[in-house]
Amino acid sequence: MKQISLLFFLFLLLLLPEASFPQPNSSRCPLDFSVLEKFVAAAQANPSWVPSSLSNRCDYALQYLHLAQAQFLRTNSLFLIPNTSSSTSACLSSLSSLLSPLLPSSLLSDCGLLAQSLSSGCANLTSLSDFDSLVPPSARADASRACNASLGDSLYASQCTACTASLTRLNAYLPGPDRSNLTRCNDYPFIYAAGNLSLAGPADPSTAACLFLLQIHPSSPSSSRGGGGGSSTAWVYGLVAGCFLLLLLLGAGSCYLLRRRKERLRKLAAARVTNTPSPALDSVAASTSLVKFRFEEVRAATKNFSRDRIIGRGGYGNVYRGVLADGSEVALKRFKNCSAAGDASFAHEVEVIASVRHVNLVALRGYCTATTPMEGHQRIIVCDLMRNGSLHDHLYCSEEDGRGRLSWPARQKIAVGTARGLAYLHYGAQPAIIHRDIKASNILLDDGFEPKVADFGLARFAPEGMSHVSTRVAGTLGYVAPEYALYGQLTEKSDVYSFGVVMLELLSGKKAFLSAEQNLLITDWAWSLVRTGRALDVIEDGMKEVGPREVMEKYVLLAVLASHPQLHARPTMDQVLKILETDVAVPSIPDRPLPIVANLDDIEKSVSSSGSGQLTSFAGYQPYASFGNEVEVLIRESESDFGSNRMETDDDAKR
Repeated sequence: MKQISLLFFLFLLLLLPEASFPQPNSSRCPLDFSVLEKFVAAAQANPSWVPSSLSNRCDYALQYLHLAQAQFLRTNSLFLIPNTSSSTSACLSSLSSLLSPLLPSSLLSDCGLLAQSLSSGCANLTSLSDFDSLVPPSARADASRACNASLGDSLYASQCTACTASLTRLNAYLPGPDRSNLTRCNDYPFIYAAGNLSLAGPADPSTAACLFLLQIHPSSPSSSRGGGGGSSTAWVYGLVAGCFLLLLLLGAGSCYLLRRRKERLRKLAAARVTNTPSPALDSVAASTSLVKFRFEEVRAATKNFSRDRIIGRGGYGNVYRGVLADGSEVALKRFKNCSAAGDASFAHEVEVIASVRHVNLVALRGYCTATTPMEGHQRIIVCDLMRNGSLHDHLYCSEEDGRGRLSWPARQKIAVGTARGLAYLHYGAQPAIIHRDIKASNILLDDGFEPKVADFGLARFAPEGMSHVSTRVAGTLGYVAPEYALYGQLTEKSDVYSFGVVMLELLSGKKAFLSAEQNLLITDWAWSLVRTGRALDVIEDGMKEVGPREVMEKYVLLAVLASHPQLHARPTMDQVLKILETDVAVPSIPDRPLPIVANLDDIEKSVSSSGSGQLTSFAGYQPYASFGNEVEVLIRESESDFGSNRMETDDDAKR
């Protein structure tokens, strides 16, 4: 009987269509994209959250992918999916389909994101155990303490700031190289924190908002819960009365605390080290969650500010290499000639650096403010240490300290990274920030030669809706845009000009001032070569690993265009970054106008050579070289107490 039943069952199976059998799906994506649905829905309801530029959209799409990778790490202890072409293609296809309500379906291909990159990453780092083997337990414990609590629903929440600061420090243990354009070395700590450290998991709104900048709009509470009008009115009166009593209590408590504070300050007047309260420093403590180091900690970290710990000097003071009590290395920027009246400038720099976070901007650890009987007022900024120094060191001091010349891939990486950092300041930060002092010594290099824009002492927040800001000149001679040096008109394109000068230094190995006696600028020298068809002569001789000729020529043309003396001829930093990262060609470079101090012979020669009556330069490099004396006079009149090569505006002094 059992044999007959078995035969009957087999007969029924043969009659069933082939589609009814479950088929193995080799093209199934192992990533769980369902955790992203609520974030996509929230972004649909708030279209302003979706960026408009291509580069920002590419980063926006990658944040969704990294959240899904964090969920995969949480369930499988793997950063990357298995290396099968079908599954990797399926993942990108699924991600593109999920984001189709927000972004065009061609975005991933426009961004150059390759499917096979999903199965390769930083230094072949694949699993959680690989990560643990590279990052020491002390660093992981520090990140765990900062990131395993609720991170808040804002990027600027105190717990979120502490978490992201600890994760940024983990980058020092991930040597690279980046083998993927989907999951880079700098992305691993954030995926690790969301998938392994966060108790709530990567899909938690506070975790996603802090680590991946993905948010969910909170639902509004119901405005009516029933009840009569009388009870509602009583509730309002009760709330008003309660607030009034609370204000009275707060006022009484404030008076008591103020009296206690005055008594305590009197007792501490004779102490060796005291804090120096001021409105500016109080605003720093209130608006940031940075670590405030004690002066004893700073003194111990620098071996009492030993001379052999100095790694940099400037008009503002010295930069020291220090080792904190936990063994981590830091750079400490110590301001000189400090006074209580100068706290506004110090507080401004701290607030600017603390308000931004980007892989190509220097990361701030904390600060120290103190007054000592021997040293007086002390104002110190503590940042991550960049062991490779500054770009200036590698361009002009390489022979003295045994460094070799930078190779073309390294120069290319520095140019692109610096452009990314400036583009973020101009278009990613809210409000936008104008740096005002972009130069080779303010571009620091980490262990992997990733550039970090530093020194925000002259930075300004750009007023929204205004074409420019009129202010006195601030910056470094040779890097200041002409319209800013002559007329005090400051815009984001003032930074573009300075970037163009730095890029020419990077390509040629020459300084911004080729000849101080003749006021010959590197921008004029490069223009004279480009206008005669010799753009490649700008490239430094003897460079290692020279790149393709067409690429190097493209970089030279872009640098000359970015440093054009006319404001409207320069591209924006977003456009500069797009040209550097894609195959977009450099636009044609307009002729340069004659300078306002041109002599009659130059004017007549220009008119006769052009034939159109337009006053343009006939010699290429003369136009703005003759501005050198006027610019130098203007800048020297604007120098501040921070140093002979730095200037500060009246507005900065008021801040």
